[in-house]
Amino acid sequence: MTLKIHIDDSAAPYEQIRAQISDQARSGALPVGHRLPTVRGLAESLGLAANTVAKAYRALETDGVIETRGRNGTLIAAAGSAAEREAALAAQAYAEKVRRLGLTREDAAAAVRDALRAAYEA
Repeated sequence: MTLKIHIDDSAAPYEQIRAQISDQARSGALPVGHRLPTVRGLAESLGLAANTVAKAYRALETDGVIETRGRNGTLIAAAGSAAEREAALAAQAYAEKVRRLGLTREDAAAAVRDALRAAYEA
């Protein structure tokens, strides 16, 4: 696993760690079951505070990218399953809300396209 933290970057170091591990897990560079370094070990190797790495690991666990198994360490989780479930729930909630608001399918879909464009092209 290779991580590079850019101090002059506008993104906080914990966010850089979160994004890089997430990207490497999604691309397969970090396969399912790959054991990550301990919080303290990664913090030392990157020259960061342990709390910074712990915050990144908590965010990754919330996102379903990693799972912590106590003394067995922190591992890359099964790809996509938690994220896909969360996305499906969010999509369902959105669909119910726009229907209640009286939007047409076309208007609801246009709003999603605009939001995705803004999120992915930013």
